[in-house]
Amino acid sequence: MERDTTISAPSNFSKQLALDEGSTKASDALPLPLHVTNTVSFTLLFWVVYFLLTRWREKIRNSTPLHMISFSEMLAIFALLVSLIYLLGFFGIEFVQSIIRPSSDMWADDGEEDDIALQKEDARKVPCGQALDCSLPAPVAAPSPETEKLPTPKVSDEMPDPVTTEEDEEIIKGVVAGTTPSYSLEAKLGNCKRAAAIRREALQRLTGKSLSGLPLEGFDYESILGQCCEMPVGYVQIPVGIAGPLFLMGESILCPMATTEGCLVASTNRGCKAINLSGGATSVLLRDGMTRAPVVRFGTAKRAADLKQYLEDPMNFETVSAAFNKSSRFGRLQSIKCAIAGKNLYVRFSCSTGDAMGMNMVSKGVQNVLDFLQHDFPDMDVLGISGNYCSDKKPAAVNWIEGRGKSVVCEAIIKGDVVRKVLKTNVASLVELNMLKNLTGSAMAGALGGFNAHASNIVSAVYIATGQDPAQNIESSHCITMMEAINDGQDLHVSVTMPSIEVGTVGGGTQLASQSACLNLLGVKGADKESPGSNARLLARVVAGAVLAGELSLMSAISAGQLVKSHMKYNRSNKDAAKASP
Repeated sequence: MERDTTISAPSNFSKQLALDEGSTKASDALPLPLHVTNTVSFTLLFWVVYFLLTRWREKIRNSTPLHMISFSEMLAIFALLVSLIYLLGFFGIEFVQSIIRPSSDMWADDGEEDDIALQKEDARKVPCGQALDCSLPAPVAAPSPETEKLPTPKVSDEMPDPVTTEEDEEIIKGVVAGTTPSYSLEAKLGNCKRAAAIRREALQRLTGKSLSGLPLEGFDYESILGQCCEMPVGYVQIPVGIAGPLFLMGESILCPMATTEGCLVASTNRGCKAINLSGGATSVLLRDGMTRAPVVRFGTAKRAADLKQYLEDPMNFETVSAAFNKSSRFGRLQSIKCAIAGKNLYVRFSCSTGDAMGMNMVSKGVQNVLDFLQHDFPDMDVLGISGNYCSDKKPAAVNWIEGRGKSVVCEAIIKGDVVRKVLKTNVASLVELNMLKNLTGSAMAGALGGFNAHASNIVSAVYIATGQDPAQNIESSHCITMMEAINDGQDLHVSVTMPSIEVGTVGGGTQLASQSACLNLLGVKGADKESPGSNARLLARVVAGAVLAGELSLMSAISAGQLVKSHMKYNRSNKDAAKASP
């Protein structure tokens, strides 16, 4: 009898396949039901993973080499491999069996599209199953007009190309070729987000490097135009933690800190707790004035001295102030300090700036004064609006001595019981460590304004969260930490003196939504209309208070020998958050 090599219908084929395979399942050979076997495998996998992670975490904390494996760990690894082999086999025998040996109802008639797809698959040239006779190719019926309309599925493992319009594609090609300047896209397109997307795609094509990990969506690019960042291609995500509450000047303050350093927020939070349990902290604002120092040159040192004498004469201060103050209703000239180097004169102007950080404000005022002085000193050659005697974004003794921005002292008295129970150390140890580390050690290193443990850590975190200029962390972190035993050695007096905290609550990055939200949390968002400058001054006090908490906690951790242990616990990748202590 001649063999029929045609396939009449998918249902007939499935029935024949089911008969050839028989009714016995491979899972019937298992000693337990299939669902019980799968449950046992899942339970074994999760228990073994938890056991190994716990043991390895303990090894890391105890500095034990990971390759030293005990017998129980070897058994756990073996069990892990066995369970993975079983579960990764498409999660059980039943599912694998359904792939290798289809069930009788798998090829049920679900419509004309499935029939055509099955017929095309049976016309394959690759080796087929033993249940089929592959000696002759199976004929395929001609497609009907209806089936011709069916779309052919497209399978691809590659990431889809970014969707761009023809107009965008032309602009991208222009940026890549250099005919369209990247910086002009915002003005050319009138759409900041579209400009960022086009610039981003052009950058990827130019470099051949993917920026897929850099977010593009979810950011208001209009808000940074002309004030924060040029030629954006995305934004960087930095987590924000909350330290506190901190009781400062009778108020409860929650301090936002943007950082990627583990243990920093937790440590500052512990310092806040110690301060709160001891009655809170107080602060004093000593000075409030932003500076700018141009450099001018004369033909002789005598002429430079003449201008120095003129500017430092109290009789001329009102005249110079009138020229300076006309540029702003908040900027008010406070003082002028001059220094001569040969025939060059450096003039350091200091002025109040309201709630703004004030760099632009003071620069405009200085330019007005220089224009005014040009009439009486026509031989004055202005070399630069900034001669580094300011000094901005650089460690400088002039800022340490004279101050820049807000000069703040913050102090607290920590009870002896709190030192022992919360900070896990004692007053005498803290005082001795502070003297040998923050004072003597910094002097040995020739530190300039760095007589502290880690003030810049807290300053940077608060600055980034509240939209300040992160580069001004350099002079803003000038800090001397003092600790002294009081009340017959029972309690601790701790203070931080910070002469140049440069902050503002308006302008720059403070206008962005995220940073504005953090300022709002502190209650210092925007300008205070009733008392201009009070919001910025309060922010400076908060920075000093947070630094006080951070200094207190870190010094205690070092004194108690907990620094390494703390960082191993909070500053390493540890997914078992439930085990982390508060």
